[in-house]
Parts: sequence; C-alpha cells; structure tokens
Amino acid sequence: MQPMTKDTDNMPATRPEMSRHSFLGIELEIAGGVLIPREETELLGRTAIGIVANSTSPLVIDMCCGSGNLGLAIASAVPSAKVMSADLTDETVNAARHNTQRLGLSDRVEVYQGDLFAAFGDKSPAGKVDLVVCNPPYISAKRLHETLAHLLEEEPREAFDGGPFGISILQRLVRDSADMLRPGGSLAFEFGEGQHHQVAHLLSRSGAYEEISFVDNELGIARVAIARKK
Repeated sequence: MQPMTKDTDNMPATRPEMSRHSFLGIELEIAGGVLIPREETELLGRTAIGIVANSTSPLVIDMCCGSGNLGLAIASAVPSAKVMSADLTDETVNAARHNTQRLGLSDRVEVYQGDLFAAFGDKSPAGKVDLVVCNPPYISAKRLHETLAHLLEEEPREAFDGGPFGISILQRLVRDSADMLRPGGSLAFEFGEGQHHQVAHLLSRSGAYEEISFVDNELGIARVAIARKK
C-alpha cells in the first residue's frame, strides 16, 4: 500500500465493493463508507502498542475506530489487552465487528456505536482505562471542500471533517478522555500537519494531563500526540 495521509493531496485509494488492506501485520476487509487505513497511521499504532506492551491486562479504548484497525492491531500485538472500540456510523461499526470476527478477536475486542464516549452507555469504563487511542477527523471543513474534495469521492466525510478549524473532535477527545483514563493512563492520537501547536495548547489548557510529548513521522513532522493523565 502506498503511503497516504488523510490530509494529503494524493488521490484516494480505489475501492472495490469489499477490499482487503494490511495494517501493522493484520489484514482487514473494508467496504464502502469506511476509511481505508493509511500507512501514516501505523505510526500511531506502533506508538500505542509500545505504551501498553508491558502492561498486565491493559484496557484500551479505540475511539473513532473506523474499520477497527488500531484496536485490532493492539489486541493482536498485546495478547492480554482488552479493547473497547467505538464509532458513529453503521458502516464503520459493521466493518469493525466484521474484522474483529475474521481475526478471531471477539473475546477481547468489543465494538460499540454512538457519539464518541457516549457509545459505551451504562458500560462506560470511566476511570479504568489504561489507554485511549484515536485517529480522529482533523481536516477543516473549508479545506475539505476547497482543496481536498477528491477524498470524498470514495470515502466518508465523517472520517475527515474536523469542523471549521479541524479541531472540533480533537477538542472533545482531549476533554472527555480525561474522564475515561485511570490516573497515569495515556491518551495517544493522530493529528494533521501544522496542528502541533494547537494540539499542545488543547492538552495543556485542559489541566488534566502531564508528560505531553509528540512523535514525528519519517519526515520529521509531528503527527502523534501522547499525554498521561495526572
């Protein structure tokens, strides 16, 4: 698979009715209405796996899970991990559940549907989570309309549209993850090129996190944020 990020000007990957894609060593089946995992997001996946690799039975939330790629890669790499994945649309939830069953991980990965953490309802793991991982939509609505409209030819708007300034979901993620995480638990998420300072401000302003750091891609560009709950 050719490297591609959600906010590049590359043409979207072509997609048959059901296509297969590799992500961190697992094979996913993806149909229409679901984001095809980008190779760039493997940076977040490797980072997340590194955070919980030596934990005992870590509880992980994969928010905005799409096809389930991040949560399933973590569960595959960390046999003791339990993952709660969630997304909003029927297409993404169906895809994530399908891939969970295909990979034989249904005993440790559950997929929920709803608006961010409200998806968990009365099963909310508030205050118990070791890691929240998320690849959220982070492109501004204006840029998506004016220069990146081609992304919507094959893939859903919900996977890209981050609101007027590209940080609407990021704001909610940073705020609400603090309620889910145990003290010392980690939040790790992808963000767009050029959003480094906005993300640093969001995390710092929340007052809920410490040890805020960033992971650069192979070009030396910060693309992943990590923060620990105080």
